[in-house]
Amino acid sequence: MYFFISNLALADLIISSSIVPNMLCIIWLDGHTMSINGCITQFFFVFVPTYAQCCLLMVMSFDRYLAICFPLRYSSIMNITFSFHLIFCSWIIGILLINVEVILISQLQFCSSNIIDHFFCDFAPLLALSSSKIYILAWLDVSFNIFIIFLPFVCITVSYICIFIVILKISSSKGRRKAFSTCSSHLIVVCTYYGSLIGVYMSPTRASAFYENKLKSLLFVMLTPFTNPIIYSMRSKEIIETIKNLYRKKKSTQ
Repeated sequence: MYFFISNLALADLIISSSIVPNMLCIIWLDGHTMSINGCITQFFFVFVPTYAQCCLLMVMSFDRYLAICFPLRYSSIMNITFSFHLIFCSWIIGILLINVEVILISQLQFCSSNIIDHFFCDFAPLLALSSSKIYILAWLDVSFNIFIIFLPFVCITVSYICIFIVILKISSSKGRRKAFSTCSSHLIVVCTYYGSLIGVYMSPTRASAFYENKLKSLLFVMLTPFTNPIIYSMRSKEIIETIKNLYRKKKSTQ
């Protein structure tokens, strides 16, 4: 699980590093200039880890499914080699899909307005600036979103239905709490991540909805990377004990 969490943290770090510095420049300077190649590069480094994260969350749900539903076979199935292959495939899928979109975007013509109504080079605002025909690229993006966002979400949902069925069959309340605690952090992350992601990229995009999408994108860019370390840190007994000790020292000094 910690091997998967480290890759999830890496994806969060890449997304935040690709967006936040430019966003701070926009806020500080009341606008910012970026070349077309720079915009496409930012698009690449934002959505490769975004797609990879969807796959990683699905892989982590499969990991929890094996740990709870097949605990005796977990170690033999989820070994380090199989875990590495799952992580590798998650990143490769993101790189391959985004490369297809980047190639098609780089062939577009931008002859009209050069002002992006967003705080980063998102897909819909970028297409809104193009004077080329974008129907094929728009439908391709919808297909990718269904494949990489919706299908993993369905797999995660099915995994947790199976997990909850197994947990409910546990006779002791202590056993049910222990089993649920092993997947509670991942479940919270899935809800916060997919709540903002589906709201932005799986809903119909209209010009009048750009402002609403910017607010949703801000939650996706800022809230999720900020809350993920906190959520998973609460699972660590050492971190909880350190927080308790700091609280006791602060209380004793007052």
